Amino acid sequence: MKEPRVVIIGGGFSGTALAVHLVRQARSQLHITIVEPRATLGAGLAYSTQDPTHRINVPASRMQLSGMEEGDFDNWYRQQPEFYQDHHALLSNGDVYPQRGLFGRYVRERLIQAQIQNGLATVVHLRDMAVQLSEGSVITASGKMLEADVVVLAISHPPPTLSRLLLPFLGHPALVADPWLSGALTKAGKETRIAIMGTSLTMADVLATLDSCGHTGAVLAFSRRGLLSRPNLIASHDIAVGAFQWSGAYADLPFHSVRQLLRHIRSDIRRAAEQGLPWQVVLNNVRASGQALWQKWPLVEQQRFLRHLRRFWDVHRYRIAPQVSDIITTRQQQGNLNVIAARLVKLEADKETLTLHLRLRQGRLMTITVDKFIITTGPAHSTLTESQPLLQDLTRRGIIQPDVLGLGLNVDEHSHIIDHKGNSHPTLLVVGPAARGRFGELMGLPQVAEHAMTVAGEVLHTLRLSELTQSSALSSSKTLSYPD
Repeated sequence: MKEPRVVIIGGGFSGTALAVHLVRQARSQLHITIVEPRATLGAGLAYSTQDPTHRINVPASRMQLSGMEEGDFDNWYRQQPEFYQDHHALLSNGDVYPQRGLFGRYVRERLIQAQIQNGLATVVHLRDMAVQLSEGSVITASGKMLEADVVVLAISHPPPTLSRLLLPFLGHPALVADPWLSGALTKAGKETRIAIMGTSLTMADVLATLDSCGHTGAVLAFSRRGLLSRPNLIASHDIAVGAFQWSGAYADLPFHSVRQLLRHIRSDIRRAAEQGLPWQVVLNNVRASGQALWQKWPLVEQQRFLRHLRRFWDVHRYRIAPQVSDIITTRQQQGNLNVIAARLVKLEADKETLTLHLRLRQGRLMTITVDKFIITTGPAHSTLTESQPLLQDLTRRGIIQPDVLGLGLNVDEHSHIIDHKGNSHPTLLVVGPAARGRFGELMGLPQVAEHAMTVAGEVLHTLRLSELTQSSALSSSKTLSYPD
């Protein structure tokens, strides 16, 4: 019998975590190819940064691959030389917040470890980009044809979409359209006047980088609501939380609307405060029930959440490391960081600077001239299907389609792609955030790690079914057949 072949398109955290679980769960020969243009696996956009000020957003003890012993990443990190070299990572309460790139390295090492422990599976990293699926093969940009019995899309977040106001100024020396580009912020001088559009996690990373470069000039950060990502718990609060389990049981309560859930959460936060506990203990429990709550809501309630509460949820759910929070707080106290609720209505330029015309939330206008205008608005998830050649091709052929909420791709309850005719494709799956329209909470750990483990089970189940029914899935290179 021919060795079954799985092709994973994308080698960031989701794709590499999926490979780890496939290797661990394999009970017979299995060949896995990860198509990823980056030189290393496991990093993706989030964990590829080498900036030492970019830290994981939760204590290392709460980050690991699903199925690993609790605290696995924390234990691994404390054995690395960086633990002794990075004096800012360790907090007084014993928690560590390592540099983010180290988590990517940890995932890669766990993949190597899994292959050593289970020699049945072979994993190949192909530095290339998939551009088409055709007759049982994945075709890459370099012209390679990879046989595939199952294909899994572990696609990365799409880049931000620049507003029409910004497009004429691309290439202007003051506009930093992509702060993730190497060296994008290093040219900022100590007193450089800076404006940042976006006030969430990427903005916090930018401020941390500027601080490490010695920048002390004025920074204006703005977004529609002017909301900052909240910090994680530290010190005495963590001790209390470790000894107390908040019994919200939100998934078991009969919430028929977002409004009902919000009222209940607010009530629980008040009760927690009466017991001397911070709001984070309540939100942590809500997060754990997030997928179950999301899937119980009808479409109209999901839309209501996205329209009215999503921004508030995001800044409380996706928090920042205490070290980064301290930088933001210090800047605000010193008066060189101002965070406002506003939107850009006009942009003007001279040779070296940009002048922003902002409309504040209260309605009045504000004008500011800056030396650097940095865009940190985050991924444009609604443009996912247009973000890379493979997805453009699959969309054109009707094989994939956006989910109805515009959060990612349309998938069924087993993470199989649903095409434009409503048919599920058992040999084409999605792992990671692109499936969050179906599952809800699927942007951070532990949910993404758990999803990778679940999808691995689905992939292996599909391969076993093909074998049991003596279908062509494992004996023909034309398992995957899609319309042109």
